[in-house]
Amino acid sequence: MKVLLDEHLPPALARALDALFAGEHEIVHLRDKFGPRVTDLEWIGTLSREGRWVIISGDRQITKKRAEYNAFRASRLVGVFLSAGVTKSRVTKQAERILALWDAIERLADSVEGGAMFELPMTSTRLKQLK
Repeated sequence: MKVLLDEHLPPALARALDALFAGEHEIVHLRDKFGPRVTDLEWIGTLSREGRWVIISGDRQITKKRAEYNAFRASRLVGVFLSAGVTKSRVTKQAERILALWDAIERLADSVEGGAMFELPMTSTRLKQLK
């Protein structure tokens, strides 16, 4: 599974997850792959052309801005968007929630259509599909 963490999450978290899942998954941070000034529309298009990626994001604006939303929905990407509570939490809580739902994220990566969006909750053990 190829996973990208966006700029709303620390690069160190992406590196830690990549080390934890070395040889099993490829996990990168947006800044490491694209640099600091890439737009949402640019990275969504590029990653979609590369194939199936899972995006773990703290940027819920993608689910609300029309152009970004439409581009993501038309892509081959699967989005896992942190709930507001998780986004505002310390990195340790963010890592805890991502790891607690990692198996569910893996299943989604293999079973849903591209353009699907889910919310990673603060307490639940289920990913909620976003409309």
